[in-house]
Amino acid sequence: MASTPRVVAELGRPETPEETAARKAESSRIYRGSQTARNLIAALLVTLAVVLVVVLAVPRGDQAPKDPIDVAKVAQQVERARGVDVVVPTVPATWAVNGASVQGDGVWTIIYAPPGDSGFIRVAQALEAKDTWASQLLRGAVPKDTTTIGGVEWDRYEISDSASTANVSGALGVRAGVDHILVYGDAAADDLALVAGSIADQVRDIQEAAR
Repeated sequence: MASTPRVVAELGRPETPEETAARKAESSRIYRGSQTARNLIAALLVTLAVVLVVVLAVPRGDQAPKDPIDVAKVAQQVERARGVDVVVPTVPATWAVNGASVQGDGVWTIIYAPPGDSGFIRVAQALEAKDTWASQLLRGAVPKDTTTIGGVEWDRYEISDSASTANVSGALGVRAGVDHILVYGDAAADDLALVAGSIADQVRDIQEAAR
Protein backbone atom coordinates (compact mmCIF):
# COMPACT_ATOMS: atom_id res chain seq x y z
CA MET A 1 0.00 0.00 0.00
CA ALA A 2 1.49 3.40 -1.02
CA SER A 3 2.38 5.78 1.83
CA THR A 4 0.39 8.95 2.22
CA PRO A 5 2.43 12.05 1.22
CA ARG A 6 3.59 14.06 4.22
CA VAL A 7 1.66 17.24 4.82
CA VAL A 8 3.98 20.17 5.24
CA ALA A 9 2.71 22.64 7.81
CA GLU A 10 4.13 25.64 5.99
CA LEU A 11 2.43 24.58 2.78
CA GLY A 12 -0.79 23.20 4.22
CA ARG A 13 -0.61 20.35 1.75
CA PRO A 14 1.58 17.37 0.85
CA GLU A 15 4.95 18.03 -0.78
CA THR A 16 5.40 17.45 -4.41
CA PRO A 17 8.24 15.11 -5.43
CA GLU A 18 10.24 18.13 -6.61
CA GLU A 19 9.79 19.91 -3.27
CA THR A 20 10.82 16.80 -1.38
CA ALA A 21 13.99 16.46 -3.46
CA ALA A 22 14.80 20.14 -2.98
CA ARG A 23 14.28 19.90 0.80
CA LYS A 24 16.56 16.89 1.09
CA ALA A 25 19.22 18.55 -1.07
CA GLU A 26 19.14 21.65 1.12
CA SER A 27 19.41 19.54 4.29
CA SER A 28 22.44 17.75 2.82
CA ARG A 29 24.06 21.05 1.90
CA ILE A 30 23.56 22.42 5.41
CA TYR A 31 24.95 19.23 6.94
CA ARG A 32 28.02 19.25 4.70
CA GLY A 33 28.59 22.91 5.52
CA SER A 34 28.47 22.27 9.24
CA GLN A 35 30.89 19.37 8.86
CA THR A 36 33.33 21.55 6.90
CA ALA A 37 33.17 24.26 9.56
CA ARG A 38 33.82 21.72 12.32
CA ASN A 39 36.76 20.29 10.38
CA LEU A 40 38.26 23.74 9.89
CA ILE A 41 37.92 24.55 13.58
CA ALA A 42 39.50 21.21 14.52
CA ALA A 43 42.41 21.81 12.12
CA LEU A 44 42.93 25.31 13.53
CA LEU A 45 43.01 23.99 17.08
CA VAL A 46 45.58 21.35 16.11
CA THR A 47 47.76 24.00 14.42
CA LEU A 48 47.58 26.25 17.48
CA ALA A 49 48.53 23.33 19.70
CA VAL A 50 51.61 22.59 17.55
CA VAL A 51 52.68 26.26 17.62
CA LEU A 52 52.29 26.33 21.39
CA VAL A 53 54.47 23.24 21.78
CA VAL A 54 57.19 24.78 19.57
CA VAL A 55 57.13 28.07 21.49
CA LEU A 56 57.35 26.30 24.84
CA ALA A 57 60.20 24.11 23.57
CA VAL A 58 62.40 27.09 22.62
CA PRO A 59 64.87 27.90 25.43
CA ARG A 60 64.11 31.21 27.06
CA GLY A 61 66.48 33.79 28.45
CA ASP A 62 69.68 35.31 27.11
CA GLN A 63 72.10 33.36 24.96
CA ALA A 64 75.22 32.07 26.62
CA PRO A 65 78.07 34.57 26.25
CA LYS A 66 80.78 33.71 23.76
CA ASP A 67 84.15 32.63 25.05
CA PRO A 68 86.60 35.54 25.12
CA ILE A 69 89.22 35.58 22.36
CA ASP A 70 92.70 34.72 23.60
CA VAL A 71 94.85 36.88 21.32
CA ALA A 72 98.14 35.38 22.50
CA LYS A 73 96.90 31.84 21.83
CA VAL A 74 95.67 32.71 18.35
CA ALA A 75 98.96 34.49 17.64
CA GLN A 76 100.92 31.36 18.55
CA GLN A 77 98.80 29.34 16.13
CA VAL A 78 99.48 31.86 13.37
CA GLU A 79 103.21 31.86 14.07
CA ARG A 80 103.40 28.05 13.94
CA ALA A 81 101.36 27.89 10.75
CA ARG A 82 103.21 30.65 8.89
CA GLY A 83 106.65 30.60 10.46
CA VAL A 84 106.58 34.32 11.27
CA ASP A 85 106.51 36.50 14.37
CA VAL A 86 103.32 38.51 14.94
CA VAL A 87 102.71 41.24 17.49
CA VAL A 88 100.46 40.83 20.52
CA PRO A 89 99.50 44.11 22.22
CA THR A 90 98.93 44.53 25.94
CA VAL A 91 95.76 46.48 26.55
CA PRO A 92 93.58 47.25 29.60
CA ALA A 93 91.48 44.36 30.82
CA THR A 94 88.35 46.44 30.27
CA TRP A 95 88.90 46.42 26.51
CA ALA A 96 86.93 43.81 24.56
CA VAL A 97 88.54 41.78 21.79
CA ASN A 98 86.20 41.50 18.82
CA GLY A 99 88.52 39.58 16.53
CA ALA A 100 91.97 38.08 16.07
CA SER A 101 92.77 36.37 12.76
CA VAL A 102 94.72 36.52 9.53
CA GLN A 103 92.66 38.39 6.99
CA GLY A 104 92.90 38.84 3.26
CA ASP A 105 96.36 38.37 1.79
CA GLY A 106 98.18 37.63 5.04
CA VAL A 107 97.27 40.50 7.37
CA TRP A 108 97.35 39.57 11.06
CA THR A 109 94.53 41.66 12.49
CA ILE A 110 93.30 42.28 16.03
CA ILE A 111 90.18 44.35 16.75
CA TYR A 112 89.73 46.02 20.13
CA ALA A 113 86.72 47.83 21.53
CA PRO A 114 87.56 50.12 24.45
CA PRO A 115 84.73 50.59 26.97
CA GLY A 116 82.02 53.19 26.54
CA ASP A 117 81.87 55.24 23.38
CA SER A 118 85.60 55.12 22.75
CA GLY A 119 85.30 53.68 19.24
CA PHE A 120 87.55 50.86 18.04
CA ILE A 121 91.22 50.14 17.47
CA ARG A 122 92.70 47.72 14.96
CA VAL A 123 96.23 46.38 14.97
CA ALA A 124 97.17 45.13 11.51
CA GLN A 125 100.46 43.47 10.62
CA ALA A 126 100.71 42.99 6.88
CA LEU A 127 103.14 40.13 6.27
CA GLU A 128 105.61 40.92 3.49
CA ALA A 129 103.73 44.10 2.61
CA LYS A 130 104.45 46.58 -0.12
CA ASP A 131 105.48 50.10 0.82
CA THR A 132 102.11 51.41 -0.34
CA TRP A 133 100.03 48.98 1.75
CA ALA A 134 99.25 51.33 4.66
CA SER A 135 98.31 54.22 2.40
CA GLN A 136 96.02 51.99 0.37
CA LEU A 137 94.35 50.66 3.50
CA LEU A 138 93.77 54.21 4.71
CA ARG A 139 92.29 55.26 1.35
CA GLY A 140 95.21 57.38 0.25
CA ALA A 141 96.15 58.93 3.59
CA VAL A 142 99.86 59.70 3.92
CA PRO A 143 102.09 60.21 6.98
CA LYS A 144 101.84 63.73 8.36
CA ASP A 145 104.92 63.41 10.55
CA THR A 146 106.63 60.95 12.88
CA THR A 147 106.45 60.37 16.60
CA THR A 148 108.57 58.23 18.89
CA ILE A 149 106.65 55.79 21.09
CA GLY A 150 108.37 53.13 23.17
CA GLY A 151 111.67 53.90 21.50
CA VAL A 152 110.23 53.20 18.03
CA GLU A 153 109.72 55.89 15.42
CA TRP A 154 106.16 55.70 14.07
CA ASP A 155 104.63 57.40 11.08
CA ARG A 156 101.61 59.42 12.15
CA TYR A 157 98.95 59.52 9.46
CA GLU A 158 96.71 62.48 8.90
CA ILE A 159 93.11 61.42 8.24
CA SER A 160 91.32 64.32 6.63
CA ASP A 161 88.01 62.59 5.99
CA SER A 162 87.18 59.78 8.43
CA ALA A 163 83.94 59.00 6.55
CA SER A 164 85.98 57.85 3.56
CA THR A 165 88.13 55.52 5.70
CA ALA A 166 85.37 53.62 7.52
CA ASN A 167 85.43 56.09 10.45
CA VAL A 168 89.19 55.79 10.99
CA SER A 169 90.28 59.02 12.65
CA GLY A 170 93.92 58.27 13.40
CA ALA A 171 96.73 55.86 12.56
CA LEU A 172 100.30 55.03 13.51
CA GLY A 173 102.46 52.89 11.22
CA VAL A 174 105.93 51.41 11.15
CA ARG A 175 108.02 49.11 9.00
CA ALA A 176 109.23 45.93 10.71
CA GLY A 177 111.47 44.02 8.34
CA VAL A 178 109.32 42.94 5.40
CA ASP A 179 106.16 43.57 7.38
CA HIS A 180 104.20 46.76 7.87
CA ILE A 181 102.40 47.33 11.18
CA LEU A 182 99.52 49.74 11.53
CA VAL A 183 97.66 50.79 14.67
CA TYR A 184 94.54 52.64 13.61
CA GLY A 185 90.89 53.26 14.30
CA ASP A 186 88.28 55.60 15.67
CA ALA A 187 89.93 56.31 19.00
CA ALA A 188 91.74 58.92 21.01
CA ALA A 189 95.38 59.56 20.17
CA ASP A 190 96.37 58.45 23.68
CA ASP A 191 94.73 55.05 23.15
CA LEU A 192 96.50 54.57 19.83
CA ALA A 193 99.79 55.50 21.49
CA LEU A 194 99.10 53.06 24.35
CA VAL A 195 98.70 50.17 21.91
CA ALA A 196 101.71 51.20 19.85
CA GLY A 197 103.85 51.45 22.99
CA SER A 198 102.78 47.99 24.14
CA ILE A 199 104.17 46.36 20.98
CA ALA A 200 107.25 48.57 20.59
CA ASP A 201 109.64 45.92 21.93
CA GLN A 202 108.14 43.30 19.60
CA VAL A 203 108.51 45.68 16.65
CA ARG A 204 112.19 46.19 17.45
CA ASP A 205 112.71 42.43 17.72
CA ILE A 206 111.23 41.92 14.25
CA GLN A 207 113.30 44.81 12.86
CA GLU A 208 116.53 43.43 14.32
CA ALA A 209 115.80 39.90 13.15
CA ALA A 210 115.41 41.19 9.59
CA ARG A 211 118.81 42.91 9.55
